[in-house]
Amino acid sequence: MKISEIVKLLDAQVLCGEDQLEGEVKSACGCDMMSDVLAFVKEQAVLLTGLCNPQVVRTAQMMDMRCIVFVRGKRPPAEVVELARKAEIVLLATEERLYVACGILYTNGLSGGSVLHG
Repeated sequence: MKISEIVKLLDAQVLCGEDQLEGEVKSACGCDMMSDVLAFVKEQAVLLTGLCNPQVVRTAQMMDMRCIVFVRGKRPPAEVVELARKAEIVLLATEERLYVACGILYTNGLSGGSVLHG
């Protein structure tokens, strides 16, 4: 799914990475605990979260994620936006709750990906 489609489906605001909206993501992960995100397979994923601190961007970098969607109307501070801009990670913000946003993306064809075991 193209990131531009995620923007439309979630009625999201683009916070940074406007030039990367035609990039593809193959799966999504909805989580506020970054330690749980680290159990997620690297598959060009989008992270949906309500957590707005620098660790979110750093975790996304480690997992080769291309996009972070902040849910529940959350907006990250400028330092987080700048960190994402430097890491070339698209930041989006939506008013949707985490559960609803994940459901919208899932019902429109974005998979949940795989989980690392062991």
